[in-house]
Amino acid sequence: MAFVLPLFLGFCIAILAVILPGLINMTAAKISLEEGKTQALSFIFGASVIVFFQTYVAVLFARFINAHLEIISLLQEIGILIFSGLSIYFFWIAKKPRNKHQGLKIRGKSNRFFFGVLLSMLNFLPTPFYVFTSISIAHSGYFHFEPLEIFNFVLGVVLGSFLVFYLYIVAFKSIEKKTQFLMKNMNTIMGTVTALMALFTLFKLCCK
Repeated sequence: MAFVLPLFLGFCIAILAVILPGLINMTAAKISLEEGKTQALSFIFGASVIVFFQTYVAVLFARFINAHLEIISLLQEIGILIFSGLSIYFFWIAKKPRNKHQGLKIRGKSNRFFFGVLLSMLNFLPTPFYVFTSISIAHSGYFHFEPLEIFNFVLGVVLGSFLVFYLYIVAFKSIEKKTQFLMKNMNTIMGTVTALMALFTLFKLCCK
């Protein structure tokens, strides 16, 4: 179980985290359409390398936080403010996102592996996401901050992320209409998600 469960949890959580259209998967789809599958695969391999290191650092940071319980309450309070602010931003302030498939410009044809590395490094959201996620599943008893479980969880995240990136490469044309619908309604979707996370965090604090 120390091998299978963390791997499975990381795999499933990663799929849920990156299934919606984002910078990495939409760029991978565009590269595939314009330059071919080989270049797109090189790009997502580069992105996946950074996903591994981002997630590993996030889980190690989560282990430190988990050993200092007083920090968890503070972070939960900060999290409520952040999620509430993001909800307000997505619902009332943010402009409708453009169609990234049409609007994203990819200049040149340099090594796509390193382009994937660079673009993934510029995406800072996975680190705090996996900090809170790993702490949550650890408190649920399904994950422990042991070296083997940490590695397997991180490996699961990489595999799940890579699978989604790959699906965007090979199946983008068949899901393009659904993707466009998601992009048009992205602010509403993200605002709803962050609002629910704020309410859930508040509920956990109130139940202590």
